[in-house]
Amino acid sequence: MTNNDILRRIRYCFDLKDNAVLKIFSLAEFDATAEQVSGWLKKEEDEGFLKMRDKELAAFLNGFISYKRGKRDGEQPAPESKLNNNMVFQKLRIALNLKADDILGIFERAGFIISQHELSAFFRKPSHKNYRECKDQVLRNFLMGLQHQLRPDANNSGSAS
Repeated sequence: MTNNDILRRIRYCFDLKDNAVLKIFSLAEFDATAEQVSGWLKKEEDEGFLKMRDKELAAFLNGFISYKRGKRDGEQPAPESKLNNNMVFQKLRIALNLKADDILGIFERAGFIISQHELSAFFRKPSHKNYRECKDQVLRNFLMGLQHQLRPDANNSGSAS
């Protein structure tokens, strides 16, 4: 999954308008313009498409944590310059305050069955012997399950890209 795909799916799941996306970036103390947001949300083949870098998605996810849970006091965390699916998954878990059972239920909504042991392996440090890389399929199914949970009426009439 590309960073643009992840942003589009999160925006769709939570029904975020462009001004809400801009607010989320500002919560992470990241300056994003309406033109950038519009470009990131376009499909690759569309005119004006902008490829979203890891640092930009990390800033959005950091802001999303503040948006959902409240801004923490003091200095905001700096966005990572390199992201992987495990980090994206972890940031979404934090933003939504999800426990393992909640996540397993979300996967179930997408028709994707995973064990609690497999799930915990995604949230371990990469140096841990039981660490497991989160593949695109896992992240895609998590976001699809979220969509089924948050927008049940929209699932029959189409979906996010």
